[in-house]
Amino acid sequence: MHKSRLAGFIIDCRTDDLDGAARFWSAALGMRSRGNDGEAYVRLDASARDLSVEVQSVKHGSRVHLDIETDDIEAEVRRLERLGAKRVTQSSTWWVLEAPTGQRFCVVKAAHPDAPGFTTWNDEGTPLSSRPA
Repeated sequence: MHKSRLAGFIIDCRTDDLDGAARFWSAALGMRSRGNDGEAYVRLDASARDLSVEVQSVKHGSRVHLDIETDDIEAEVRRLERLGAKRVTQSSTWWVLEAPTGQRFCVVKAAHPDAPGFTTWNDEGTPLSSRPA
């Protein structure tokens, strides 16, 4: 048994000016910057929406991807594979997957596993319960 939920959105920017990209997205979304998180990320304040929104400097083309957070990464990846997702690469502590329709997304460790909005899944991937957001 494990649980998972939408964690938030990552705005992938192919840029050498991460601070400039973060200023744009901060203003566009009305979310103040919470500062750098390492060299490749700037966190935006999406706490009023119970989401994580980050601007990330990347080498691939610019795009937006989502993160699914879970208390058991391997169990969640297996559940998503049963739905048709494919593993692309493991990066440090998370997995990059590809949906059957081609979108890439990440499965990451839950930052706040007791937060609302998680669905609890049995070992076969059937939902047991959902905590409203």
